Amino acid sequence: MSAATRRRVNVAALMTALLAACVAFQLNASMLSPALVRIEEELNTTSAAVGLTQTAFFTAAALFSLFLPRLGDIIGRKKVLGGMLVVLTIGSVVAALAPSIEVLFIARLIQGVSGPVVPLTLIMLRVEIRDAKLYGTLMGVITAVNGGIAGVDAIAGGYLAENHGFASVFWAMAAVGAVATALLMFLAPESRAEKKEKMDWVGVVPLVISVGALLTAFNEAGKLAAANWPLVIGLTFISVIAFVVFWKVENRTEQPLVATYLLKQRSTWALLLTTLLTMTGVFAVMNGIIPALAQDGVVGFGLGAEDSAWWTLTPYAIAGLVMGPIAGRLAATWGYGKMLRIGMIGSVIALALMLLIVGSDSKLGLLGVSVLVGVTYAGIGNIMLNGLGIVLSPKENPGFLPGLNAGAFNLGAGLSFAVIYAVKTATTAADGSGTEGYYGGLIAGLIILVLALATSFLIPKPADAEVETAEKTLR
Repeated sequence: MSAATRRRVNVAALMTALLAACVAFQLNASMLSPALVRIEEELNTTSAAVGLTQTAFFTAAALFSLFLPRLGDIIGRKKVLGGMLVVLTIGSVVAALAPSIEVLFIARLIQGVSGPVVPLTLIMLRVEIRDAKLYGTLMGVITAVNGGIAGVDAIAGGYLAENHGFASVFWAMAAVGAVATALLMFLAPESRAEKKEKMDWVGVVPLVISVGALLTAFNEAGKLAAANWPLVIGLTFISVIAFVVFWKVENRTEQPLVATYLLKQRSTWALLLTTLLTMTGVFAVMNGIIPALAQDGVVGFGLGAEDSAWWTLTPYAIAGLVMGPIAGRLAATWGYGKMLRIGMIGSVIALALMLLIVGSDSKLGLLGVSVLVGVTYAGIGNIMLNGLGIVLSPKENPGFLPGLNAGAFNLGAGLSFAVIYAVKTATTAADGSGTEGYYGGLIAGLIILVLALATSFLIPKPADAEVETAEKTLR
């Protein structure tokens, strides 16, 4: 067998393992959404309590993303990723057997350990695939799967919950998690950072407290009128104090989790700010405002929950899945920054077009805008933001920026629902009628996306991830 043939086989095996890991995580993130009502019924609880289990999963995912990629640099990425998948599978089994909402809450916390699956898979891919064009294409495939498995995950979750109960959804997650663990163990090679260092657990604690407090504050603020605002203020204060402690600890540690000079670099703060603003502008619009408009029987389209998904979220996910590999391939030749801005300009245009759909009865217009957001954000913007987190991370600490970037994604998602829905509520008529609230939410998202576009120009060009710069490096 030739070297070229062996390489193709290795790439295929690697991609099989990494994609399986990403699918296992994505099912935990999205497959449960259609089953939330069924959980409420079967466990005899409230929708608020069920929603809290979802918050637990995404909060845990954000917090573990802050340090597990760095731990992978030190003790082995395959080892850490495999451990995460094992914990995810155990959490799925606990959830399937949950007799109460309290046990389910704990199970979702356990599943949240799998938070940094995508950053770790992208780092492992980067280590093995040095060709910029091939890496860009394969990165697009992996990240597009993370954006939704063409809507099949949500549809399958709804079918299983409706016909076999919510436990069947978690058994499906457990089965996929077990298969993904086996594939990773047998097919993926191990990799570590070039420089051997110790894990900075002292730095992990204040950073996790800081981000965790801020995330909890955002989640509480998202309740708007029902929010405990003194709690929000208190948590924000704790977050700031914990971050100050983290900064001082990192300045005094010989082998810090995140060297503070790296946080001051434009490649770090500009990317994190762009990711935060982008998610804040688009996440609640696509996952809240647009589906709500589709289901609104007074000023919207009056679609049912399932029909709404077919007209909005499913085409959005399919468009992103198709566009992702193309965007990744083009990033290697056109440039990551240029592709990011193309995606963000397209997302701004899509939200502007959505303003024309509000108050109309054009389902095709709704479908078209959903596809456009899928192409521009899920298929380009999201891919580039994830990819830049990998290619801009320093070689001496490759796990630090992907981990922080994952935290920025989650912070942006929480902030998005707090800000966009606050504006929507403030602009909605007192009797709840009219389209002003939808216009308000969309315009808020549009303004924030324009700010994200502006900050994207501050992100520097990757040193060796694009064909032109890679060739210069070799010369």
